[in-house]
Amino acid sequence: MTDPNTDTLTVLGLETSCDETAAAVVRRHADGRVEVLSSVVGSQIAAHAPFGGVVPEIAARAHVESIDAIAEAALAEAGLGYGDLTGVAATAGPGLVGGVMVGLSFGKAVALARGLPLVAVNHLEGHAVSARLGAEIAYPFLLLLVSGGHCQLLSVEGVGACRRLGSTLDDAAGEAFDKIAKAMGLPYPGGPALETLAEGGDATAFTLPRMLLGRKDCDFSFSGLKTAAARMAEGVTGEQDRRNLAACVQAAIATQLAEKSDRAMAAYALEMEDQGLRFVVAGGVAANRAVRAKLEATAAARNFSFAAPPLAYCTDNAAMIALAGAERLALGISDGLDAVARPRWPLDQAAALASPSHKAGRKGVKA
Repeated sequence: MTDPNTDTLTVLGLETSCDETAAAVVRRHADGRVEVLSSVVGSQIAAHAPFGGVVPEIAARAHVESIDAIAEAALAEAGLGYGDLTGVAATAGPGLVGGVMVGLSFGKAVALARGLPLVAVNHLEGHAVSARLGAEIAYPFLLLLVSGGHCQLLSVEGVGACRRLGSTLDDAAGEAFDKIAKAMGLPYPGGPALETLAEGGDATAFTLPRMLLGRKDCDFSFSGLKTAAARMAEGVTGEQDRRNLAACVQAAIATQLAEKSDRAMAAYALEMEDQGLRFVVAGGVAANRAVRAKLEATAAARNFSFAAPPLAYCTDNAAMIALAGAERLALGISDGLDAVARPRWPLDQAAALASPSHKAGRKGVKA
């Protein structure tokens, strides 16, 4: 019988929380080394582009149609079969619940048919460990998770042990990028398109609002910036002015991320007594070069090491889900076939209940 504490683990990961149908095979060696044997991502960009954003029903149907072929492709790329696996990890939330159900159900089917342990992975925990796909990063570390749906600062103390230091009060940074890009008439996905447009732009040409200046905490807000930039976009027609506005938006988002991260670093350094200061940035916005450069400079000024996932693992992917699953299996942690798909699933449940960033609805707290 395989001992997860000493043996090599080969895990199939499945990710279907939004508009990417992804599967990957990751091998975690007994000494903690990680190998990505395959990573296959089926994009739905063409299906959602006419609507300027993700349509949940279209996304869920596309996952159903492609999940089995994507999983087979990941196994083929790894040169393995289902019989070579030691576990299955699938995103169980948070996300668009129709899509989450597809990947989780497929994972359960594989686990049941092959007698494999199942790990129901929190999508955010996948992002939290994603930088470990490209480098050996020890726990604990300070994490900025910044994507289209999430913007949080977390103290990551170990597997499944995350403490929230700050969160967005309204929109996530990636959501602001996408919605401003849409207001400027840029194609979907908007974030990368806005980054491209910002090249050659003057980041001082427009004055944009700076949010939460009077607050001394680590929370974010991008709603006011999004609204102001969208209104400015209505009166901007010349190509250079468009480039300038894009550059200003990018700089404003990067500045707020850096300022709040700097504040978190200061508090974290005192807590850690300046020992093992590691700063990790993960999520789709971590792929933005201007944002990454700003954050890297901020970390250096605070004497923090800086790490971010390889660009292929910044956006949603299944390799990070497989790794999160493997790390749990290595500790002997798995889930039953009754694991549920969750549209909301805070990493720090205690903080979410004590100080929710949004009022709880019938689906639970959102943080």
